[in-house]
Amino acid sequence: MTDTETLGVVGGGQLGRMLAEAAAPLGVEVVVLDPTPECPASPVARDQIVGDFDDEDGVQELAARADYLTYEIELADPDLLEAVGDEYDVPVNPDPETLRTIQDKLVQNRALRDAGVPVPEFRQVDDREDLEAAVEAFGYPVMLKAREGGYDGRGNVPITDESDVDEALSAVEGGAVVEEFVDFEREVSIIGVKGTDGETATFPLGENVHREEILRETVVPARSGEAVAERARDVAEDVLEMLSGRGVYGIELFETSEARSASNASGDEPRASEGEILVNEIAPRPHNSGHYTIEGALTSQFEQHARAVTGRPLGATDLRCPVVSANVLGDVDERRRAEPSGDDAILSYPGASLHWYGKHEVYPLRKMGHFTLVQRDGESTDELLDAASDLREEVTFQ
Repeated sequence: MTDTETLGVVGGGQLGRMLAEAAAPLGVEVVVLDPTPECPASPVARDQIVGDFDDEDGVQELAARADYLTYEIELADPDLLEAVGDEYDVPVNPDPETLRTIQDKLVQNRALRDAGVPVPEFRQVDDREDLEAAVEAFGYPVMLKAREGGYDGRGNVPITDESDVDEALSAVEGGAVVEEFVDFEREVSIIGVKGTDGETATFPLGENVHREEILRETVVPARSGEAVAERARDVAEDVLEMLSGRGVYGIELFETSEARSASNASGDEPRASEGEILVNEIAPRPHNSGHYTIEGALTSQFEQHARAVTGRPLGATDLRCPVVSANVLGDVDERRRAEPSGDDAILSYPGASLHWYGKHEVYPLRKMGHFTLVQRDGESTDELLDAASDLREEVTFQ
């Protein structure tokens, strides 16, 4: 390895920012492609190319300047990435074929099911008739998801009764998939990573707290039993095996309250769900639920991604200590210039680390930053969660 390698990243949001921060100590410089001038990654990356995620000229310029290509957003164009990777002889990871699978939730669910990975029951929805047939099969409530373009909870619409149907269909443009509503004990996730020569690694199971379909806190280790944690690791390994290409994958899971059986959505005979873990969604990139790894693990998810996509050995995934991460979201009614205040309370808290993303505008529920609280002096997980909630309330945007 030389000390002048360049990693080209499609996307320059907060994930690109933290990836650039983690890549620098490895001797890897980062160039990002992002449509927003002075994007969050621009202060720490070597350079920014201003252009849309699927801009052909921009992606070609990125490939011409890079030794390796990756992406931090699912809106990247897999066909374009594959073409420029071949043209400029630059490896693209994760593999564009994996991105194609992940971009379409129906394709993703089918691929998981066909690989024997447990998922909620689902059906394709092209019109109201399809949705009504699914509701008749599953019963209310159900979850309607846009097949494409949704991430971080966007494009997911719960339907509790018939009065929600029309609004849900209008909210999800284009094709959709409907899933049975899972009666879960908790939402959990595992950050997995694929390296060279089949090397894989998984971080500890995290417990995710969502409100309004947006992640608020992640607790690590999850408050699950060891058998559940082991089952989740097994499922995550199965997911990694079915996906192609090096890099970090955020694997979102449901922990159900009891073992359940589920019929195969293809119409085959019912099969056992093999435990209490179901896959919800997968992100082929570092994930919001893995931000705790920066302070809480021996190797952060961002360093792991940089190591993996540049062909370096993977780092250790051991947890340093129990940790809680919390998102700081826009608590405003409308879009405006971001002028945060009140973060001194976080910085004054023992064991706290704050990460602002450098976004110049704030709007409702926009992720503006996050902070972590590591366990010290025998604090319990519940105490850390309470402290995180109180500290977040201190932050406002004028």
